[in-house]
Amino acid sequence: MNPTTVQIVAAVIFTIAVLHTFSVKFFEKLAHRHPAHAGIFHLLGEVEAVFGFWALVLVVFMAVSVGPQGALEYLNARNFTEPLFVFVIMVIAASRPILKVSLGCVDVVAKMLPMHRQVATFFVALSLLPLLGSFITEPAAMTLAALLLRERFYNPGLSNRLKYLTLGVLFVNVSIGGTLTPYAAPPVLMVAATWNWDLMFMITNLGWRSAVAVIINALVLTLIFRSELARIPLIEKNDDENRVPVALVITHILFLIGVVLAAHHAVVFMGLFLFFLGIVTAYNRWQDRLILREGMMVGFFLAGLVVLGGQQQWWLQPALSAMSPTAVYYGATALTAITDNAALTYLGSLVEGLTDEFKLSLVTGAVTGGGLTVIANAPNPAGYSILKSRFDDEEISAGGLFAAAFVPTLVAIAAFRMI
Repeated sequence: MNPTTVQIVAAVIFTIAVLHTFSVKFFEKLAHRHPAHAGIFHLLGEVEAVFGFWALVLVVFMAVSVGPQGALEYLNARNFTEPLFVFVIMVIAASRPILKVSLGCVDVVAKMLPMHRQVATFFVALSLLPLLGSFITEPAAMTLAALLLRERFYNPGLSNRLKYLTLGVLFVNVSIGGTLTPYAAPPVLMVAATWNWDLMFMITNLGWRSAVAVIINALVLTLIFRSELARIPLIEKNDDENRVPVALVITHILFLIGVVLAAHHAVVFMGLFLFFLGIVTAYNRWQDRLILREGMMVGFFLAGLVVLGGQQQWWLQPALSAMSPTAVYYGATALTAITDNAALTYLGSLVEGLTDEFKLSLVTGAVTGGGLTVIANAPNPAGYSILKSRFDDEEISAGGLFAAAFVPTLVAIAAFRMI
């Protein structure tokens, strides 16, 4: 079937949007050169705003070419549950009560390891928290890990090289670390029900291999840079001043669990979120600033990806269907770098008659490439948003991220294809 004009234009706009994510520094330079229009250039220089902006361009084009009603029907047919969920879980997971409990757990595990305290904390942040994403969802794990790394390591000062390598390992480990269960990783969630993948299937076919790769990635980076990590001063905070009532901690944990359990039902978890905001307002003495802006920007990014990605099926699905299981693994790994990995697996789930080997290759390839770019995996924009201010010019180089994630991605390939 030949693509429609809208589909062709959407593919062109999608390509421009991908190129735009690699060119955000150019717009920041324009903002400095043309102060009268600095606002719009700063907006275009925000990676989180890129796909939302180009999604608007596509919707305007559709309104002109097929009419406003046609554009509205297309938008109404999109599923924005994932962007809303990532926004909500990101804000709740970053609240002071949840963060204190998480940091406390990390400290307990770190003390048990035969390493320097800071070295052990770094290792746990890059291994335990990504694997925890299999239970509290990947966006929550990304938020917690990024916040811990920012406060304990990025703020005190890491070398620029270690900043990028840490980010690369974090993105790859979160992408593969959520595959112990069938509900936590977006690309798995898209196919689990359709293909009848339950908990035992995930653990025996994907989970244990993912865990091996996660631990290897975290351990190798930790050991290579253990001297630099050991020199970072340990941040000891006054627990009395930052103490949070146990009842409030339990309440926040219940909100987090409730949102995770209602992940497929936006009307439920958004209602819980409104109650959560009420609790935060009522007990703001024990709260820090909620990361509402950061969460909204990440949601905006993902919503734009949903709008643009919905018009890419005409070329993505035939490309996947024509591949062998081995080719689809490496093809999915490569394609994930330029499109959301959940979109890839969803399109695969629409193809009938796939072998079990093909299905596994598609999903493992999608999660393998989930750390190569910001757009590759839904939780990545959350980590980007939290950590970008600690990089030079408050921007993370797309090329630098790709290079940093390349070796951890090879480790994931070895885990999925060679053991």
